[in-house]
Amino acid sequence: MGLNKKTVDDINVKGKRVLVRCDFNVPLKEGVITDETRIVAALPTIKKLIADGGKVILCSHLGKVKNGPNEGESLAPVAARLSEKLGKEVKFISDYNVTGEAATAAVAAMAEGDVVLLQNTRFRGKEETKNGEEFSRELADLADIYVCDAFGSSHRAHASVAGVTKYITEKGGDNAVGYLMEKEIQFLGNAVENPVRPFVAILGGAKVADKLNVISNLLEKCDTLIIGGGMAFTFLKAQGLEVGNSLVDDTKLDYCKEMMEKAAALGKTLLLPVDTTIAASFPDPIDGPVEISYVDADKIPADMEGLDIGPKTQKLFADAVKSAKTVVWNGPMGVFENPTLAAGTIAVAKALADTDATTIIGGGDSAAAVNQLGFADKMSHISTGGGASLEFLEGKELPGVAAADDK
Repeated sequence: MGLNKKTVDDINVKGKRVLVRCDFNVPLKEGVITDETRIVAALPTIKKLIADGGKVILCSHLGKVKNGPNEGESLAPVAARLSEKLGKEVKFISDYNVTGEAATAAVAAMAEGDVVLLQNTRFRGKEETKNGEEFSRELADLADIYVCDAFGSSHRAHASVAGVTKYITEKGGDNAVGYLMEKEIQFLGNAVENPVRPFVAILGGAKVADKLNVISNLLEKCDTLIIGGGMAFTFLKAQGLEVGNSLVDDTKLDYCKEMMEKAAALGKTLLLPVDTTIAASFPDPIDGPVEISYVDADKIPADMEGLDIGPKTQKLFADAVKSAKTVVWNGPMGVFENPTLAAGTIAVAKALADTDATTIIGGGDSAAAVNQLGFADKMSHISTGGGASLEFLEGKELPGVAAADDK
């Protein structure tokens, strides 16, 4: 899937007001940013626009903002960290209205190369509702050009992601994508549409329901599909095996049978766990001590539950990765937050780190696992968007991509 969208290299921003939708949805603990990956990922686009003489207006959401605007979800800490990273002041507009008089005045006072950060876009209420039209127009009023660099939000047709583009177009401005968006689509697009083969896809995580269309779409694209994590037990039960108290979605048993039949009909390899790590119950707290043992996948006792892939499966999955030329991985192999139950996820991460293949981590928990386990620098690409990368792997069009101008 070629991008064929205008990028920041295709537009002239000198002296222009450029609104950039970033993904600054960073984890905060008592007002301190605990992981700045998303801030670092936004820097190349911001630096390019500064160097080219743009007046750079940044916006982003942070958190879910369920109980209305609050200082705990303000973007103030992001402005402070960005100022450090860029070596220049990022003026923060703390107004909860986001696009009110304070923002208008600050933008009017900007010189070329200046940077302003607006308040959390979700403080305006639901961005995707009818209020979104008004908000989209107000965001566009602040700018001449719009750049979307928030891949993690690009699957949502929100005011600051897609809605604003309509009004930028009306005033004759450009709508482009930033370097991060360009990189995400290049890696994910090539992996799915034009992979160097053999192409191995690895899916994990808890629920089959979250990945219904991904499983079906990837079976058509890949050579080998590996299924681990909690979702594997629904597949094992669909084969008629006893899975004890393991996580199972009984409403998806027929779907799992269909997917196994589809793999066979297409001549694709579908790998499921051959053994599992079992315990009497889920650890509480999640990272607390847990007593485990290993059993073959067809020998899970009725009163036990599977919480990770076993040693034989770790080798099976690692061997499948060895000969691959392209690997996409989305979802951990077990309860990776627990040190005792992280072995399967570590084994897969290590297998990917040791291969010469193009390795793409599809955001979310897989990205967290790879970062936490220290394998990040060994991967070709780690997606910044869990939900967005999943929808991309499903073959869906992402609103934030579609809204950008074609070249």
